Amino acid sequence: MPFAPVNGIDLFYESHGTGPAIVFLHGRGGNHLAWWQQVPHFANRFRVVTLDQRGFGLTKEVKNGPGRKAFADDLHQLLDYLKIDRACLVGQSMGGFAALSFAVREPDRVAGLVLSDTSGGIVSADILSEFRKNLPNLPTDPAVRALSPTFIKSHPEMAFLYASIGRLSPPIRESLEDLLLSEDGPSLVDLADWAVYKVPALVIVGSEDVLVPPVIAHMVSAHLPGARLETVQGAGHSVYFENPKAYNALLDGFLTTLRF
Repeated sequence: MPFAPVNGIDLFYESHGTGPAIVFLHGRGGNHLAWWQQVPHFANRFRVVTLDQRGFGLTKEVKNGPGRKAFADDLHQLLDYLKIDRACLVGQSMGGFAALSFAVREPDRVAGLVLSDTSGGIVSADILSEFRKNLPNLPTDPAVRALSPTFIKSHPEMAFLYASIGRLSPPIRESLEDLLLSEDGPSLVDLADWAVYKVPALVIVGSEDVLVPPVIAHMVSAHLPGARLETVQGAGHSVYFENPKAYNALLDGFLTTLRF
């Protein structure tokens, strides 16, 4: 199995196909397996990289390690290890925090940025206020938070698979509340400085996402100059998993606009 010695850990990754690079960054409920409906679709035209972020899947965290705060550094060293100069970053939920933090720090290495059902960790009063309002009303079952009720009812076998993939990771140290209300991500000042690089950005959200609802996606796109916002009707927090046809089509269209 491929492990990259990066940033003090052995980071598990997979690389499929050749061509311009797309790096998929999973959320709290996933690992590299989450992207099983994307890898075959894109690997015949792109180099598709998936990974287990530290503390998830097959990538172990060191004792008292930095956890999520090291994701962007881990990504930097992984790209160096794989000799990838530029890539399109696709971040789902928690993975969007890593993707946006890296893009703000190293915009010259980011051909495009896709933020899926995520705030990207943006530290802004409007987004944090909306999260504080929503948190008390969230379902306690992670799968119910992550998938729309319609999907769970009509595709019970897929909902079971989603939950099973999530159970492959060890217990998560950081609570959901701490993640959503964290203030270690990019500030509006950071984003204003980043805007001069004109990195293309696509924001995707499910119309039934209860964790990062469409109102937050609108705020995210408003804080990213030039970003395009797409809402997938009937999907919940995991558009890539629930409606891969629509999700892959949105990525296909976005990728045709990029310069690698």
